[in-house]
Amino acid sequence: MTQNIETAIRNIIADPKLTYPQRLIELAKAAENVPDPLPLSEDAQWFVEKEVVFDMGEGNAPYRPRYVLPDYEKFMKQGSKFLMLEPPKDIWDAVFALTILYRFVPSVIAGPVYIGHIDRLLEPFVKDEAEARHAIELFLTHVDRTVSDSFCHADIGPYDTKAGRIILELSAKMQRPTPNMSLIYNEHTPDEFALKAIETGLVTAKPSFVNDAMYTADWGSDYAIVSCYNALPIGGGGLTLGRLNLKKLADLAQSKEQFLDDLLPRAVAAQCEQMDQRDTFIMEDAHFLEYTFLAEEGLIQKDRFVGMFGLVGLAECVNQVLHLTDPNERYGHGKEAEAFALDVLDRIHSQVEAFQPKYGKFALHGQVGISTDWGVTPNTRIPVGEEPGLPEQLLFTAKTQKHFAAGIGELFPFEETAKKNPKAVLDIIRGAFGQGMRYFSFYSDTTDVIRITGYLVKRSDIEKYDAGERCVGNSTILGSGASKGLRIFERSVRDV
Repeated sequence: MTQNIETAIRNIIADPKLTYPQRLIELAKAAENVPDPLPLSEDAQWFVEKEVVFDMGEGNAPYRPRYVLPDYEKFMKQGSKFLMLEPPKDIWDAVFALTILYRFVPSVIAGPVYIGHIDRLLEPFVKDEAEARHAIELFLTHVDRTVSDSFCHADIGPYDTKAGRIILELSAKMQRPTPNMSLIYNEHTPDEFALKAIETGLVTAKPSFVNDAMYTADWGSDYAIVSCYNALPIGGGGLTLGRLNLKKLADLAQSKEQFLDDLLPRAVAAQCEQMDQRDTFIMEDAHFLEYTFLAEEGLIQKDRFVGMFGLVGLAECVNQVLHLTDPNERYGHGKEAEAFALDVLDRIHSQVEAFQPKYGKFALHGQVGISTDWGVTPNTRIPVGEEPGLPEQLLFTAKTQKHFAAGIGELFPFEETAKKNPKAVLDIIRGAFGQGMRYFSFYSDTTDVIRITGYLVKRSDIEKYDAGERCVGNSTILGSGASKGLRIFERSVRDV
């Protein structure tokens, strides 16, 4: 163990591609992994060793939740005794107060994965639009340079606001991947504002559109989209994210019956056990809530945290268990494949819903994949290269997203000419939401800022990193690997 940790530390401090903040993050991860992993039952440990169940590299001794969503609106009203901040009175007070608070918001990225519903937070302070534009541009620049990770996420909408329009215009102008961004879309969103968001998204891959009706049904109105596209309660967050690799589970199956009746329920139970152990460690061993002013000042509450039950590889699982080789019968195309996929999802959801963790509850999440994935499709998506026509893909994908209260998403590159017809893209999004799709991401096939699986990177930054240069954004490092294993540059480009 000592030799391994010494080797890991030496490799980190000698890595020429890491900036100083990135070295700090990697060194902290190395320290977190010095203790032995939390103990599991023999069966659960077997699924971990087979790489079916994975803790997403959160560390052997998790000392903070994966995702923390402070109640920023409450912070803006009351200020912070701990940070010695009064409630903001103007736009400059507002942006500086927020950027100070972000420094103290923990998460798996060592910074905030949620920076608030920023148009709602800043709109009361937009008095002089020129001054507000200057302040918001500096605010967005500060976030991009200091958080430097596009798992950092902001929300806007559903209403048309001055602050929201300024944010969209600046996002298109700045062409930066951080923060990631979502537009909460519902019946109150004016077409003009939605079209402006689409025009921005086609040049800079954000914002994505959120089916507000579905997530409000799951969480009520006090939820937010964070990180890639994760939906979680405001004032709490996600304690941990476990990942069930259905492709690797299918590798263990000798028959369809063995998969459904034996392996699947055992693997789900194993992941629930691991998540429950980790959540309990965060709350009881690490004393997270007891040691943070965020809880003392009412910005987060214990009963607002949940566990995220993630999964990947449904497509490969279905094709493998059913031995499907005919392109017309494979996942995303054939009726047998569809029925089996939905059965698997129903079974997982029922078992996870019935599980009673010590803290909070568990909710399904469509995990985006990781940089080392090869031959494993994120969440319930259709594999790259096997996509049917756009209407068929939308209809199929919507059916698979029903149970994913903790977030799931699909993304679509559009041909350059879509920029001339944003109304057609809006019609596509409305149609998809009407069929039950939860989250719709898009970008133009010619943009520099692109989506990897849920987070954003710049193509040009990946090229620089691959050539040996250091980069500001941590997500560029992940994107470099994922761009190859997940074949992101081979996605079907759609026209309108």
